[in-house]
This record gives sequence, C-alpha cells and structure tokens, in this order.
Amino acid sequence: MGFDMGIHNRVDKGNAKVAMTMKAFQEWVLRDLDADQDGKITKAELAEAVRRRGEWFAGLKAWKGIRSADSNRNGVVDDIEITNLAEFAQKHLGIMIIS
Repeated sequence: MGFDMGIHNRVDKGNAKVAMTMKAFQEWVLRDLDADQDGKITKAELAEAVRRRGEWFAGLKAWKGIRSADSNRNGVVDDIEITNLAEFAQKHLGIMIIS
C-alpha cells in the first residue's frame, strides 16, 4: 500500500536505523539538517542533528563530519558534497544507505 519514497525503518545491532536510498538521503539532509535552507550544512547544523540522536560530543563529531565531507575546504558541506556525508550519517545519525 502507498508508495515507496526510498525510506525504510530497520533495526541494526539493537539501534533503530532509518534505511534510505542516496537520493532520499540527499533530500532528507537538505530538508531536515539545513536549518536556514541555504543549501549548505554547517558544523552547528550537523551538531544539532547529532544532539537530537542523543549522542555525546556533538560538536566534536560534527567538526569531524564536516572535515571529512567538505572536499573543497570552505568550512561547510555544499549540495555537491552531501553524498560525502553518507558515511558520517550512517555512523552517527542512525541512517543506513541502501541501493
């Protein structure tokens, strides 16, 4: 019933994970993480997402996430770098990328 938007809930190692396609992940990042809707993810926006998951050291984890995803080193994750956030999201935001 309904339609498939590429988002599914799964349980992995006792933690609830949200499974989604890369396209759905990109849309989710821009819709839910980008608080000011400027198309860029800042360290503060990423830290807030980590905090909402209940993880500790949100600022440090967000700094590491931005540093690993920001390929042009401008201090933010631009729309073309969002796919680089996938590994971070899988580890710290309860996301599982599926094909």
